[in-house]
Amino acid sequence: MSARVPKPDDFAHLSPSLHISLIFPEIPETTTSILIMFHGLGDSEAPFVSFAKNLNLPGVLAISVRGVSPLPPSLLGLSESEAARPAQHFHWGDDLTLSQSTGDLDPDPGFSKAEQLVLGKLIRGTLIEKCGWETNDILLFGFGQGGSLALGLSSRIRQAEKVVDITEGDKPTGTAFKGAVSIGGSLPTSMIPTLSAREKSRTPILVCHGRSSESLDEDAVDVLRREFIDMREAKWKKSDDSMPGNRDEILPIMQFFAERLRG
Repeated sequence: MSARVPKPDDFAHLSPSLHISLIFPEIPETTTSILIMFHGLGDSEAPFVSFAKNLNLPGVLAISVRGVSPLPPSLLGLSESEAARPAQHFHWGDDLTLSQSTGDLDPDPGFSKAEQLVLGKLIRGTLIEKCGWETNDILLFGFGQGGSLALGLSSRIRQAEKVVDITEGDKPTGTAFKGAVSIGGSLPTSMIPTLSAREKSRTPILVCHGRSSESLDEDAVDVLRREFIDMREAKWKKSDDSMPGNRDEILPIMQFFAERLRG
């Protein structure tokens, strides 16, 4: 099955479980790759719509995805009237739990629901089975908790499902994405395969973070080096893991995208 440019109707079955926004290239028929974007904890897909337009990657259909669950009003400190309005703050985890070591929200709350909806229904069910794309046509980009999801999916996909071919026997479906970028998000332990003899993930990844990052410290970076064949790191001069704010910070991301799109 040859790939075709997805249409908005192709994604209608995802609602209401998964909400997405599509950002097509200026000429949709020029689409050769797909970029799936995951926002950070407590945000929504809307800011990444603007970010995708500003990136303006040639021949790339960007899909900005909303987190799978809304944050509870109590956690946001909303008044009763504010809580009655449609939710605007979302997250990717199965639950919201506090870390016993830090007292902050646990960075690995489990991502089973997000994996089922994003990898199962959006990527495999829609982009691959319905529209004919392959995993190595797809880039992932995430910020914070969304970056952790991007790395987690890149880790999980190495355990490809088997498809049966009577002439060639069992063979794996796509086991690597075209590439993944995480800003300030580490690889969740819950999304690392438990097989001790597992192979490293073949998805090339880039992790970007500030010099005082709490999420991507030395230990977290070492885990990525153990789990991925092609792992690159951009350590910014600023101390935090906020979104890139100048040319020096966005440059490694654009270089990574350009290389992966050429490939």
